[in-house]
Amino acid sequence: MADGSSTYGRVGVDYEVLDAAKRSAVAQALATSPMLQGHGGRAVDESRGETAFVFEHDGRHLAIVLECLGTKSMIAREYEEQTGSDRFADVAFDSVAAIANDLCCVGALPLVINAYFATGSGDWYGRGTRLESLVSGWRAACEAAGATWGGGESPTLPGLIDPNEIELAGCAVGYVPQGARPILGDDLHEGDKIVLVAGTGLHANGASLARKVARESADGLATELPSGRALGDALLVPAPIYVDLVRNLIEARVPVTYLSHVTGHGFRKLMRARRELSYRLTSVPEVPEVLAFLVEHLEMGAREAYGTFNMGAGFAVYCRPGAAGDVVAAATAAGLAATIAGDVEEGPKQVVLEPVDVTFSSADLQLR
Repeated sequence: MADGSSTYGRVGVDYEVLDAAKRSAVAQALATSPMLQGHGGRAVDESRGETAFVFEHDGRHLAIVLECLGTKSMIAREYEEQTGSDRFADVAFDSVAAIANDLCCVGALPLVINAYFATGSGDWYGRGTRLESLVSGWRAACEAAGATWGGGESPTLPGLIDPNEIELAGCAVGYVPQGARPILGDDLHEGDKIVLVAGTGLHANGASLARKVARESADGLATELPSGRALGDALLVPAPIYVDLVRNLIEARVPVTYLSHVTGHGFRKLMRARRELSYRLTSVPEVPEVLAFLVEHLEMGAREAYGTFNMGAGFAVYCRPGAAGDVVAAATAAGLAATIAGDVEEGPKQVVLEPVDVTFSSADLQLR
């Protein structure tokens, strides 16, 4: 799947280039692993290429992650200008969700989350209620993740960032609970089950494509979906925070073998683990209305759609064969819908989506 020639590539997002840059950075980062030894710690290099970096210190496993929202804040700004509706609390929540969900994929629970609010002009904060919305949304998301908001940075970068825009990002530190181990895929085997946990819509990935659809629609973000809901309203529904699900799984000692946050690269992320295994889905979730609308208007085929958007599955849990029901129960207890969707099989590294007749090979995901 060549992103450079895909719909996403035509709006300036080329994952082949981005992934190559990530692989180069990881190679350089590996050379710094011995530095931790001077502080009584150890880098868990098996976590390189996972969603969060894991390290050991004083007998405890800790994890750290940095993540950004991308261009979804531009949708909030455009929707505010078009409708007068302030949705900056929602994009702040989305930013924290992106951070916390990446962190908990390695089996770590967030302790502290810091914020990065970068603007092109300090005037951004003086417009309407957006500042109060932004900070209240960030706080609400931290509380939902069970984390302290420690602080952050709010630079003004004229000339680098448009004066009308804000870039939202942040980092988090978390811990692997006592008695548990980091979840890095080393226990993943053929025969394991794949449980897909529902999302709420766009989440933090695909905003550039959503903006393209809005630009090309006569009513912009006020365009009505088939249900009558405004496109902008549906796009700005924040993602779930999956931390409570992971906490429930750890506390119940469910034999989880891997976790995947389904974001950029869509269902290709189901083969993120560094194992030579096949991942076969015999069912896929119902596609949220807003994603179905984007796919239709972008004239995407199933392969590109499932390789780009989350298509209704925000998170995936892999577990031993007899534990899939326990995963679904843990999700239900966290207020999330989940479905036993497929199996891990012996074979080449690939994702097979039987219901939509799509297969992604290892060449379609090169993160390491």
